[in-house]
Amino acid sequence: MINALRGHLAEHGLVAARGPAHLKTLADAIADTDTTLLAEVRELGRMYLEQIEGLNARVAELDAKMRCAAKKADSVRRAQTMPGVGPVTALAIETFAPDLATFKRGRDFAAWLGLVPKQHSTGGKARLGKTSKMGQRDICTLLVSGAMAVLQAVERFDTPSNGWLKRLLTRKPRMVAAIALANKMARGLWAMMTKQEDYRHPAAAMA
Repeated sequence: MINALRGHLAEHGLVAARGPAHLKTLADAIADTDTTLLAEVRELGRMYLEQIEGLNARVAELDAKMRCAAKKADSVRRAQTMPGVGPVTALAIETFAPDLATFKRGRDFAAWLGLVPKQHSTGGKARLGKTSKMGQRDICTLLVSGAMAVLQAVERFDTPSNGWLKRLLTRKPRMVAAIALANKMARGLWAMMTKQEDYRHPAAAMA
């Protein structure tokens, strides 16, 4: 809706940068009666702004309901104890994934999501290739997004407990590292759900 507003105003000479952060610039221009925008253009712009405000309120309402639901289900609450897993990802796993106990091991769950690299045999030696495009892509995308957030936090807050991730980031491109972490997260979620345990940081588990 914001892009539609940008396009509408751009046709009449008002150009603004993309993104919700620049919505105020558009709103101020529409409210300014001294601009060269025609009255009809400004009126249509106000209609766009009203719809955007209504959608924001609806999204906030649905988000509150989602977070409330995420607190009620024990498995959803448990999933959120893992860094990078929020209510949306936890609810998606609860809703769209089968009972994780149906998978024999965490790697099988990661494979179902499409996070396990394809294997190629050369001279009797298995080599890992790109991840499969098959699997439950919605949950996969959410886990990769969560992994990206974890990696950004690792880069911003240098803590000794994140040594594996820091080494991974020095060896691999960010997206490759995110997919590797998402794979590890999927396996960890399988272990948490099948054992009915909250997330334990590797360093804490060894203490």
